[in-house]
Amino acid sequence: MKKKFQWGPFLKQLTAIAIPVALQNLLTNTGSMIDEIMIAPLGEQTVGAVGLCAQFTILVFGAYWGIIAGGTLFISQYWGAQDEKGVCRSYGLMWLLVISISAVFCILSTVFPEEVMMVYTDKPVIREIGVRYLRIIGYTFPLNITCVSAAALLRATGHVQIPLVSSVISVVTNVFFNWALINGNLGFPQMGIEGAALATVISSSVNLACIIIFSLFKRFPYLFRFRDHFRFGNGFAGTFIKRCIPLICNELLVAISGTIVSIVFGHQSEAAIAAFAVISVLEGIYISFFCGFSASSAILTGNAVGGGQLEKALDSAPRLLLLCTAMIAAIDIPILIFGRPLLSVLGLSGESLEIGWGCLIVFAVIMVFRMGNWLMNDTFRAGGETVFGTVVELSFIYVIDLVALVIGANVFHLPFVILFILRYLDDPLRYGIMLWYYKSGRWIKPVTKEGQAALPAFYEAHKIPKKHQMKLTGTEEIKGNGNL
Repeated sequence: MKKKFQWGPFLKQLTAIAIPVALQNLLTNTGSMIDEIMIAPLGEQTVGAVGLCAQFTILVFGAYWGIIAGGTLFISQYWGAQDEKGVCRSYGLMWLLVISISAVFCILSTVFPEEVMMVYTDKPVIREIGVRYLRIIGYTFPLNITCVSAAALLRATGHVQIPLVSSVISVVTNVFFNWALINGNLGFPQMGIEGAALATVISSSVNLACIIIFSLFKRFPYLFRFRDHFRFGNGFAGTFIKRCIPLICNELLVAISGTIVSIVFGHQSEAAIAAFAVISVLEGIYISFFCGFSASSAILTGNAVGGGQLEKALDSAPRLLLLCTAMIAAIDIPILIFGRPLLSVLGLSGESLEIGWGCLIVFAVIMVFRMGNWLMNDTFRAGGETVFGTVVELSFIYVIDLVALVIGANVFHLPFVILFILRYLDDPLRYGIMLWYYKSGRWIKPVTKEGQAALPAFYEAHKIPKKHQMKLTGTEEIKGNGNL
């Protein structure tokens, strides 16, 4: 008989990971909000320019996040199977791929900032401000990507405090140097928008230094086993990349869709551009917290699947979705109560304030569906399924969202708040499909020998048809010690 679900141990294990990870993500994006607050006195055009630069940063994020998600899949499952060499080589290959991507975007932003900003807006003043900011901020990309890679390794192996503490120190550093460099306090030069960008570079450097120092102090071995990081024999690299390709395509195409959205919004009125910039910051803070929760859930799922505890992974799934939905509903209330004063603090007034308030209401409602889809997709990935969520998400975004948005903006010239609604059409529409697959258990596809050994009994218990069962080949079967 099936055992009764044990909520106590489940919540204890979840909160031990979720709270530090969510707080770290929240702190990272709170830094973005602090930037917006501190540059708000420089005017709405400056706020809008920084917001559009943030959209380019989101494109960078999309280019590498699929690899991070794939690396987390492998690391968490190998950690669940107690395979240390598998953990090390998964991290090494993940870092090697993402640092290569960061180099490309670093060159684009530092050498070709004018061309980048021309893509995002046709407003000359906003474009000129953005170029000054982007030329400096580009140096953070290799630093941030290395931090994200190290944080993914630390989280997946249960060392969540190190990236959290490092993020706290980084945010404090960012606030101090923003204050010092934007307005020239304590004898520092008054640099304006360039000062805000330089403060971000400094804080990113501090973040990476703290992660390295704390990892050495805690004697965390896997971050420094350089010999084991780059041993990709026995088909490991091929299988890793094969699993990551759908994730890379997903995140990159989602980021490209976000760029298209930014281009459409960047050609609206200056008031709308400023409102969009501020709402994007608030959206980043909101999503960062729940992405932390989702990432933590994925780690627990990956550990269970990798260790052969497939029933545990499936039983936990609906509880995780329930908790996520309840927390979103609880946080929506203060957002709607204090939204207008917060938008004013962030530099919006008059027309831009009214546009921002309308968008914030839409955003608060749609997040129930958006973050539910996000959590389910992260769960699929942690379980080893990297295709289904990608196909569903991209199909809905490109066939529905973008078509409706482009037509609405260029043919019907709809108000900005309506365009903002069209941006999120896909989330409530695909929620039901994601939920059906989430409950089916077909997304459980282990990469470890322990997980695969438990598959036959799992398939039989849940009557999963053969066409949906994981098919093993000689190159995919786990041979132990992290080799595929």
